[in-house]
Amino acid sequence: MSGRVVTFLSDFGIADDFVGVCHGVILRACPDAQVVHVTHGIRAQAIGHGARVLAGAIPYLPVGVHLAVVDPGVGSGRRAVALRSGDGRIFVGPDNGLLIPAAEASGGIAEAHEIANPDVMLHPVSRTFHARDIFAPAAGRLAGGMPFSELGPALDPVDLVRRVGLDHRLDGTLLRAAVQHVDRFGNIQLAVFAAELDGLFEPGRLAELVTPDDRYYVRSAETFADVEPGELVIYMDSSGLLSVAVNQGSAAELTATQAGDEIGVEFSPSRRGRNA
Repeated sequence: MSGRVVTFLSDFGIADDFVGVCHGVILRACPDAQVVHVTHGIRAQAIGHGARVLAGAIPYLPVGVHLAVVDPGVGSGRRAVALRSGDGRIFVGPDNGLLIPAAEASGGIAEAHEIANPDVMLHPVSRTFHARDIFAPAAGRLAGGMPFSELGPALDPVDLVRRVGLDHRLDGTLLRAAVQHVDRFGNIQLAVFAAELDGLFEPGRLAELVTPDDRYYVRSAETFADVEPGELVIYMDSSGLLSVAVNQGSAAELTATQAGDEIGVEFSPSRRGRNA
């Protein structure tokens, strides 16, 4: 592991003091840590969303300690864990599947430990704020050079929780996918990587977007400008996820879509939708 970089991803948002408190705990444990805030805009309790964002971001982050907290099971029997990947990164967070895709994209899981050493934690440990009392101090201590083995007992990577819930399904040429995120431009990011579509996504192909209220023809393309202004386009975004946009407009506004909705994409439309 190089440097003292700690990256931080969560579903905490920015309205409360949760992020700042965790940042402070990291710096108390490792005063010269460089903390990179990947995002705190993960949908509340959406483990799959957090896992995909972390996996998509990790190739662009320096090797270091990667703290990620999307933890609907906080206070339950779920374990606190740290994973060392093949390329030397350390991932810290709950054992709920959040860390697995990013670790596997970083050379696989070479070693795993449960964070169980009370000397690593802040006391008393809150039952509802493990990010502050367990994960952040562990991340800071690791960034400061604490041996990985001092966290607690070793775990067999095979026993880690890997399922984060399927947010998409493919039935022939019909994709049903959750809306993972809507950005400030109104682009609709779906919870599916383009590479998971068995070759159905192909630039130039005409598809049909199916929402609860309507249907829209949409052109598969590489970028917004491949369609006329005001037209819908479906494309692979910079994270490799399938997204829907309107060239010089808002796809979310046009289709009345928001994060958490489910929409369909029919890659072999057999009939014309009510809107084209």
